[in-house]
Amino acid sequence: MKPQHFSPPRWLWLLLGILLIAAGIAAWLWLPEMLPQEDASAIPVAVDFLAPDLHFTTLEGKDIALSDYRGKVVLVNNWATWCPPCIDEMPVLDAYYRAHADEGFVLLAVAAHEYPFEVREFLEKHNWQLALTVVPDPEERSMSAFHQTHLPASYVVNQDGVVRLMWVGAISRRNLEKFVTPLLEK
Repeated sequence: MKPQHFSPPRWLWLLLGILLIAAGIAAWLWLPEMLPQEDASAIPVAVDFLAPDLHFTTLEGKDIALSDYRGKVVLVNNWATWCPPCIDEMPVLDAYYRAHADEGFVLLAVAAHEYPFEVREFLEKHNWQLALTVVPDPEERSMSAFHQTHLPASYVVNQDGVVRLMWVGAISRRNLEKFVTPLLEK
């Protein structure tokens, strides 16, 4: 006599499939909230080279040079109005600047391959009232001086005019506090 083989009814298989799909959807919706969130911004690379002596004209028409800020910590941020990560990080950079300006921190937002009228139109379109210094750089002198091809990219120059940190990619407030703030305390 052959052993009998039990086969569940089709409705049971259908119910099991529906339950698995529901469990998958629930996990997809709630699991990311339960896991710790990692900072997806770029991590800086420690570097050690003299900062180039860049010269710019601000949107207000003032001539400045990077060397004018000796004795302060300067973050040079190369960005562009057409660059989504650059746009996303600008409010973060401005907020960090506002929080640390009185500690000898300077932030130069260098608009690569942008003319003054383009930068002004962009800032007006976004209704941005930035406290940091925005400088157009239509000839891309900053990108060239730092031998850079990707945006955004940032360089932190210490009080002695030495570049200590380099970022390629967007920066988070958390990473600014973690890596730049200790340089302000020296």
